[in-house]
Amino acid sequence: MSHVGSVLLLLTAEKTGLTDTLSTALAQWRKPLSRHDPGNIALDRAVSLALGGDCLADIAQVRAYPEMFGPIASDPTVSRLVPVLAADADAALSAID
Repeated sequence: MSHVGSVLLLLTAEKTGLTDTLSTALAQWRKPLSRHDPGNIALDRAVSLALGGDCLADIAQVRAYPEMFGPIASDPTVSRLVPVLAADADAALSAID
């Protein structure tokens, strides 16, 4: 039951269009043939923060419940995205805003 709030957070993001908006806004940083898009990774990371995570590896809290959250990017995938977004920080932050 402790993750019910995070499921509500994800459902709210989906219903308000945030999920699609993030995916669209961050699409330019998605590599061809990639399984996880940067928008979903950013949202999954936000959920891990809401669950009390304080580092990139804490996304494992979300990954531990695939029946609730679906497929979550691996730690290496999340870690590779960060420097890609940081290399163009102004554009990435603008897209996320």
